[in-house]
Amino acid sequence: MSANLSAKCDESVDVLISGGGIAGLIAAAAFGASGHSVLCVDPAPPVTSEGAAGADLRSTCFLQPSIRVLEEAGLWERLAPHATPLQIMRIVDAGGAEAAARMVREFDASEISDKPFGWNLQNWLLKREISARLETLQNVRFLPGTGTAALTARSSEAIVTLTNGSRVAAKLVVGADGRNSPVREALGIGVKTFRYGQKALAFAVTHDRAHDNISTEVHRSGGPFTLVPLPDREGKHSSAVVWLERGAEIARLAALPADAFHAEMNRRSAGVLGELTQATRLTIWPIISQIADAYAGPRTALIAEAAHVVPPIGAQGLNMSLADLTTLVDLSRGDPGSEASLAAYARRRRPEAWARLMGIDALNRTSMAGARPLRDLRAAAIGTLYASGPVRRLLMRAGLGAV
Repeated sequence: MSANLSAKCDESVDVLISGGGIAGLIAAAAFGASGHSVLCVDPAPPVTSEGAAGADLRSTCFLQPSIRVLEEAGLWERLAPHATPLQIMRIVDAGGAEAAARMVREFDASEISDKPFGWNLQNWLLKREISARLETLQNVRFLPGTGTAALTARSSEAIVTLTNGSRVAAKLVVGADGRNSPVREALGIGVKTFRYGQKALAFAVTHDRAHDNISTEVHRSGGPFTLVPLPDREGKHSSAVVWLERGAEIARLAALPADAFHAEMNRRSAGVLGELTQATRLTIWPIISQIADAYAGPRTALIAEAAHVVPPIGAQGLNMSLADLTTLVDLSRGDPGSEASLAAYARRRRPEAWARLMGIDALNRTSMAGARPLRDLRAAAIGTLYASGPVRRLLMRAGLGAV
């Protein structure tokens, strides 16, 4: 069967990656740097300029454990000059009668490490730099504008039909094609989804006070308002904002005139960085949690949002994706896509991702609390957890994925 199918293919590769988002592009670089022949496809070309239509104005914090895969893929030397270190994770409770900080707790990476928790980069810049790295790898091809149309997976190989009509034989197909993954659907794998009625506004701001490499989550109701450090913008202090709220409230905020939005944004930030000024346009993102019922099929593995989706809390999403990738690359040193390697990948990654998803789900629901008594309970719980040094350090290590 395999020989007959392969004979009808236009190309054969070791690894075909379906999806050219950040996780898919990093996967292409990682497998390419490992010596595999790689084809990466995505129906949409990456937007690599902040001002271009469709640019992803979110940012990504690469936590300490994720740097290994970036280094091995030859990416970190390109990314490090653009990265802003995150030394402290600060939680501000502003759940009192007024939208003002009534409790501040800071988790400092120096308690557990001589390195920062992680390093933050803008998503559009990541796509630019990773795409440039792929161009230097002779064993990697990236075909933006071409997607996955069909998949036939068997024990010996997988045959992928692309939207340009060509057919590719691969030892391993990596589904990195998002929460509505065509690869996952082709395998018939279902998902479990948790909905919150939330959306997120993502944009950049400038502000009066220096961020001092502190990432700040301000909790009131509806979800966290998070300020993540960025490099200075035109000589002004700058941060990325991710503002979670219920969908109707996000729609109202996005429709406000500029001066009214400015006032709402500064009220919600509780003044933690002084006055904020919007520096980019607003982008809106739906918020769900989701996990695939299985992480692998014949000659096929799911990573990133094809496997799991979580709200943007604690910089977990892409770092979970890179943990997927690290495990998959390590298991693919011999025959990529072998039954034994994919079984081991699923055993290692799905239970850990499920446990992390449930923890983030609980944190998000807690951050949404609207009733004053529930907000008071949230503040008390944060204060209690922070007060114990061993518990505080355990929480920090857990956030890094080190426990």
